[in-house]
Amino acid sequence: MFELLLLMLERLGLIVMLAFIATRLRFFRKMASSIELTIKQKTTAIFFFGVFGIIGTYSGVTFQPESLALERITFAIPDDAAIANFRVIGVMLAGLFGGMKVGLGAGLIAGIHRMMLGGFTAVACGVASILAGVLAAYYRKKNPQVIYQPFHIMILGGLAEAMQMGLIALLATPTTRAIELVQLIGIPMIIANGIGCVLFFLIIQSVSKEEQKAGALQAQKSLRIAEQTLSYLKHGLSDRSAYNVCAILFKELNACAVAITDRNLILSHIGIGADHHKANMVIQTQLTSEVIKQKRMIIASDDEIHCKEPHCPLGAAVIAPLIIRDNVVGTLKFYYHSKKDITSLETEMLSGLTKLLSSQLELAEADRAYQLAKDAEVNALQAQISPHFLFNTLNTVISLIRLDPTKARTMLHALSQFLRHNVSATTVSLHSLKEELQHIQAYLSIEEVRFEDRLSVTYNIEDELQAVAIPPLTLQPLVENAVKHGFRNKRFNCELMIHVFHHGEQVGLRVRDNGEGFDKTMLNLQEHGQKTDSSTGIGIYNSNKRLQMMFGESASLQFSTEQGKGTTVECYIPKSIRKERG
Repeated sequence: MFELLLLMLERLGLIVMLAFIATRLRFFRKMASSIELTIKQKTTAIFFFGVFGIIGTYSGVTFQPESLALERITFAIPDDAAIANFRVIGVMLAGLFGGMKVGLGAGLIAGIHRMMLGGFTAVACGVASILAGVLAAYYRKKNPQVIYQPFHIMILGGLAEAMQMGLIALLATPTTRAIELVQLIGIPMIIANGIGCVLFFLIIQSVSKEEQKAGALQAQKSLRIAEQTLSYLKHGLSDRSAYNVCAILFKELNACAVAITDRNLILSHIGIGADHHKANMVIQTQLTSEVIKQKRMIIASDDEIHCKEPHCPLGAAVIAPLIIRDNVVGTLKFYYHSKKDITSLETEMLSGLTKLLSSQLELAEADRAYQLAKDAEVNALQAQISPHFLFNTLNTVISLIRLDPTKARTMLHALSQFLRHNVSATTVSLHSLKEELQHIQAYLSIEEVRFEDRLSVTYNIEDELQAVAIPPLTLQPLVENAVKHGFRNKRFNCELMIHVFHHGEQVGLRVRDNGEGFDKTMLNLQEHGQKTDSSTGIGIYNSNKRLQMMFGESASLQFSTEQGKGTTVECYIPKSIRKERG
């Protein structure tokens, strides 16, 4: 018995070696790392583990109970002989990794083959092989974590072999010889097959860990690339962004050259072949045009690239389309010395990188579209003028033409200045405080005709703040609001104060009047741009909306009012200096 155990352990080395070789196969590595096998993988696994079970049979030894002789297995077994083997290892692993159908299929292949070899235990061993696959699959279903439990697998392998010994004792004839055989080979086979199962499992587990580690490294590399390329691609696809992205990819990947094109031109090429694949040249390869046309990634060897340069050193390529909303805007190309350098893992990562860069370009375009819409909305808000103000002013001018032509000319000049500032406000997002004050003065020159000498305006502004940049039509609507609402029923001593001051890293803008004040309902209507009894309220709403869009909620207008004592409106914006336009 001890001699047989040693011999079995020696033969086990062959099984372990074959298991290691199996882990080098792409199919096996993919299967080992898959959570759920496809139909194709299951079919392949049935034949793979079935054949492995047959190899396990031939790696054993022929044993004759009467003479205790151990011999090498041949293609036929004498009627009085049995086989001490490792068939159960392949069948067990088939059930554990592939489930019931795979375990049953592999068991049938290995079991039928054993029956065909002959010997007085042929039927019992064949049936035991089939049941071993079913047992392993059933245990996996009850305990899905078994594939992560080496001790359980060793016990399960031993139990499967013990079941085979029991079937030999029950089914094999003559019974006396069968029981004698079980007593001699039972313990060595149970131990050897239990150890064999766990060794095979540990080899598979090491493959799975390798795959996971490789995947983690690829994911880490992809994230690192994404982080580096985002700052360039957020501005869109251009010569400069393409060059920087190619430089990053060339540094991070194993490719011998990296290139980015648009639909017609090479935007950047870094690596070998750069002498004739130059930026701003027409695309040199026919394959690139095919990728753009077919909208799919293509892997090609040198004779498929069709470069226009006859001595081009680029031996293989992976070319993938850069797609924005189902439209190909360019290609991302990875070149290699040989097609053998392009592994499946590399291909998968390159495909993922292409999709990632396409997403970054799509986000950049969406951001540009949002910015354009935002600018258009700001311009639209800035361009709005109260029609009531315009009509009232023109009516006043018509009246003054006969009564006081000089004052009418002054008022028309002020109106033209006011309109000019309104129009120019739509062309810029920021202008200087000095320009804003000129706009206010043009407006107040018009209103002074109505107020005569009742309106007093105080400017409290430090000289160095004259050049500070603010959004156009920020203060003017606040001044207009004070004049129209605050002083609506005030007969004399109408005082208006415009204060611009330092507030840490910000600039404070404040307009205060000593008018009638507003109740909360009126303020709410003003803030939301809704109609009031005497005005559309659109000026305050527009000003507030633009401040929020440009600087965030913290720049919103803040109101403080008290009935009969006046209103204060203020806001705080980032401090920046704008040069005079000239």
